[in-house]
Amino acid sequence: MIRRYCVGEENWVDSRTVYIGHKEPPPGAEAYIPQRYPDNRIVSSKYTFWNFIPKNLFEQFRRIANFYFLVIFLVQLIIDTPTSPVTSGLPLFFVITVTAIKQGYEDWLRHKADCSINECPVDVVQQGKVVRTQSHKLRVGDIVMVREDETFPCDLILLSSSRHDGTCYVTTASLDGESSHKTYYAVPDTMAFRTEQEVDSLHATIECEQPQPDLYKFVGRINIYRDKEEPVARPLGAENLLLRGATLKNTQHIYGTVAVYTGMETKMALNYQSKSQKRSAVEKSMNAFLVVYLCILISKAVINTVLKYAWQWSPDRDEPWYNHRTENERQRHMVIRAFTDFLAFMVLFNYIIPVSMYVTVEMQKFLGSYFITWDEDMFDEELGEGAQVNTSDLNEELGQVEYVFTDKTGTLTENNMEFIECCVDGNVYIPHAICNGQILSAASSIDMIDSSPGGYRRVSEHEDLFFRALCLCHTVQVKEEETVDGIKRGIHQGRPTSFYISSSPDEVALVEGMKRLGYTYLRLKDNYMEILNKDDEIERFELLHVLNFDSVRRRMSVIVKSSSGEYLLFCKGADSSIFPRVVSGKVEQVKARVEQNAVEGLRTLCVAYRRLSETEYEEACHHLSQAKLALQDREQRLAQAYDIIERDFVLLGATAVEDRLQEKAADTIESLHKAGMKVWVLTGDKMETAAATCYASKLFRRSTQILELTKKRTEEQSLHDVLFELNRTVLRQHCLDFGLIIDGATLSAVLKPNQEGAGHGNYREIFLEICRNCSAVLCCRMAPLQKAQIVKLIKASKEHPITLAIGDGANDVSMILEAHVGIGIMGKEGRQAARNSDYAIPKFKHLKKMLLVHGHYYYIRIAELVQYFFYKNVCFIFPQFLYQFFCGFSQQPLYDTAYLTLYNISFTSLPILLYSLVEQHVTIETLKREPSLYRDIAKNSLLRWPVFLYWTCLGVFDAVIFFFGAYFLFDNTTFTSNGQMFGNWTFGTLVFTVLVFTVTLKLALDTHHWTWINHFVIWGSLLFYVIFSLLWGGIIWPFLNYQRMYYVFMQMLSSGPAWLSIILLITVSLLPDVIKKVLCRAICPTATERAQVGCWHQHDNETEALNFIAPIRPPSSCFLSPPAE
Repeated sequence: MIRRYCVGEENWVDSRTVYIGHKEPPPGAEAYIPQRYPDNRIVSSKYTFWNFIPKNLFEQFRRIANFYFLVIFLVQLIIDTPTSPVTSGLPLFFVITVTAIKQGYEDWLRHKADCSINECPVDVVQQGKVVRTQSHKLRVGDIVMVREDETFPCDLILLSSSRHDGTCYVTTASLDGESSHKTYYAVPDTMAFRTEQEVDSLHATIECEQPQPDLYKFVGRINIYRDKEEPVARPLGAENLLLRGATLKNTQHIYGTVAVYTGMETKMALNYQSKSQKRSAVEKSMNAFLVVYLCILISKAVINTVLKYAWQWSPDRDEPWYNHRTENERQRHMVIRAFTDFLAFMVLFNYIIPVSMYVTVEMQKFLGSYFITWDEDMFDEELGEGAQVNTSDLNEELGQVEYVFTDKTGTLTENNMEFIECCVDGNVYIPHAICNGQILSAASSIDMIDSSPGGYRRVSEHEDLFFRALCLCHTVQVKEEETVDGIKRGIHQGRPTSFYISSSPDEVALVEGMKRLGYTYLRLKDNYMEILNKDDEIERFELLHVLNFDSVRRRMSVIVKSSSGEYLLFCKGADSSIFPRVVSGKVEQVKARVEQNAVEGLRTLCVAYRRLSETEYEEACHHLSQAKLALQDREQRLAQAYDIIERDFVLLGATAVEDRLQEKAADTIESLHKAGMKVWVLTGDKMETAAATCYASKLFRRSTQILELTKKRTEEQSLHDVLFELNRTVLRQHCLDFGLIIDGATLSAVLKPNQEGAGHGNYREIFLEICRNCSAVLCCRMAPLQKAQIVKLIKASKEHPITLAIGDGANDVSMILEAHVGIGIMGKEGRQAARNSDYAIPKFKHLKKMLLVHGHYYYIRIAELVQYFFYKNVCFIFPQFLYQFFCGFSQQPLYDTAYLTLYNISFTSLPILLYSLVEQHVTIETLKREPSLYRDIAKNSLLRWPVFLYWTCLGVFDAVIFFFGAYFLFDNTTFTSNGQMFGNWTFGTLVFTVLVFTVTLKLALDTHHWTWINHFVIWGSLLFYVIFSLLWGGIIWPFLNYQRMYYVFMQMLSSGPAWLSIILLITVSLLPDVIKKVLCRAICPTATERAQVGCWHQHDNETEALNFIAPIRPPSSCFLSPPAE
């Protein structure tokens, strides 16, 4: 019986039927098919008690490095290898255990949070009574009662409210961060229910879409069955759906709310799903370097295996007297023996792959991200919030940005709208423009209208309709102030004491502007909108339909019925969406004023109306009801219905609203330009408005030569000719500063695949070539999807630049997700952008410090961390490789098992971790003062192949010095004071001691920012090594089956030549790096090195001045200041 409303949906199964109160439909209705739905239990945890160990191990061993070390460990267990399985197993166990403990603790916290939510008490209506139960016991179809300030336990359809108009107020701060009160509406047929018995008597079903994560979309309908009557179908939309996690406000209670989505099917739970994983350029470099080192490892193993068999080819070397082979070894096939030896060499040299680097990098990113959230300079007093980090995986990417894509409204501007003027049929209204009867100079050639009652000219019919249109065509809520000076009043000095609330600041500005011009919107009561006109008369209009605004139509409309019974359709929207639908009115005068306002940087809207006859109104109702009742493609059907209804308008006029530039927005953009970044503004505004904002924000300078690639120009010339002309211009005059303006229509043509074959070439490449030669680009009239397409186009260009997108609204989410780094502004358009971003900041000005300071520091720290890890592992393993040439390739290890195990875990791990957290190679003030320093680290400059090769060669050089320096010193048979010769373990210990001291002191030489904790960790690590070696070799450990290290370290230190050799080898190892740095600074210093020298000079001057003025006061140093992060 219901299906006749929605023809063509019979075969559509992507919906669910909810039986309210679990009651079967009456006989003769549709068949009762009970469906199974999940309970209301929320599960945000990943593990259970039983699956934690296997699941966590599986996830960790999916990482290549962990899996590689697991294979090495198993090889050590299976075959006879030169090193103990402990040397690979213990570091791997340490890494796996630390990660498992961290993930287990985080999951335990999630279990606790889930438990507190699932056991929260809720009220359910059963058999006419309110019964209290726990949240996880709710089922789809239950009727729930919610009181004021309570949180909705699942996704609910509002049936009735304690408010007489069937509305309730809700805050969704926990969902999207919006703290304003939103209005939700009860089903008209059930809004009069006041008691539990009335609600329980309801006999109805709800048909709705299957669960979707979109918070702002819901499609459904309710079928209400009455005795011996045909069922009544009513549409349900997002305005009827109360979301789990939202809170009921300013409403005593709501009755009869029915659960449609529960548990993990609620929209809040569906939004828990993580976004697609973004990988930083540093991570890609790390993986590439690991592949190189893996190849080096395999090459070493192959070389040693071949040389071993070449050396043993001689019969006298095949079986030395001290190493007779067993019968099994003699009979084993040559290939098997060679493969076993190859694996043994792989095990011996496997430490060149730094297993602990991944853990250190993760810890550095996780701990380093707190510096952003702790930064007091990025805290906004007005919002009471600071910067947020939603993912720490991209910290270093903040230091590599080449393109910044920014929204305009709410990002560059404040999104705090102020009504400036309105134009009606060529007459301009400016609030309070007349002062003491004199017209102000700003209105020299325009007919001005007095904003006070009783103005000097009679208001025309169009002007009257214009003011009423702006008072009626909106979704503004009125919040009454009940007390004024401690006295409850409804009217204060002849005007209501109320203020307006809306999700759109534009609407509030327009309604407040009308109030200043004498037309006050009072309230919406019982579906009637009340306004107070200039004669202090209250006019009532019945609100029949609201055609909501959307970013595709770029307009909104209302259909109202006046007290005289006349049907009126009022529409307001962007000029591009209104002018094509206008059939009469003073279009040219209004268009001229709109263009003039746009040039001045004002936001403009056009207003039009249409009178509807009874027949036209009924036809419009039919189109709207058909579309609203549709379960399938409801949005498309509504768009078609709106298109049919919104036409044949009479133009009334236009409005101008000012959106002021955010504080320090111009300074931020100028700094980004100096840092070498290209800034693009992507906006849906008019070209003239956006261009004025770009000039004000210094995106375009007065010297910038503007190139236009717009629909207007492509109508005069073909797109092909315009593109080639612009390309010739930028290539011929490459020394000039160019700025490009492109609109959405032209961009679509540029990005559209060429239908004419290769005749006209590739427009995308020509467009990109033009953009490369422009310092700034403005894209106006952009749809949200086009913003993402622009970002994707630049990402995919041949340079593969790092992109950053920043915005504050839901229309910016697509480009934020598309860019390498997405930053959300905690703005007035909700928190969708902030929720979907990688980082969130209160204001656009904070982007300067985020990139130029935090991004700069993060990148140089992690670049040093990665290069240093590979360097110290080359220093560690290359002597082991050289040692094989002196031990007959017998796979004899150079270092003791304890040293092999603890080198990366204990002896060298903490100094580099701390360096990667607190290093400041130049001061914060210097980075903010000189944005050009950002160019020194651009394009992943510290992790390029030449730099990587230098670090690797430095490691090889140091390793050669360690090994051969100790070797030639050992050649002296009177090495010890008593004439005793040293053995191989003493030799290895000497090499290892030089190694540990050299790599640690190398990091100390690279450190610019010294604090007490640096000193403690660096010198403490060296002291720990010495103490450990003394204990390890000074005690006979009962759990060891060998005592080869007993007294080795003490015997080495008892030798004077050993002390001399350690100091000499450390000095020789560090000398080339020091010389290289001194020469580079003297011959061709980078901008950063010049800034460091300048900082030292400034420090010296400050010290002299301070010593002269106040000798007691300690000097402040550029590099010794405490970290400001």
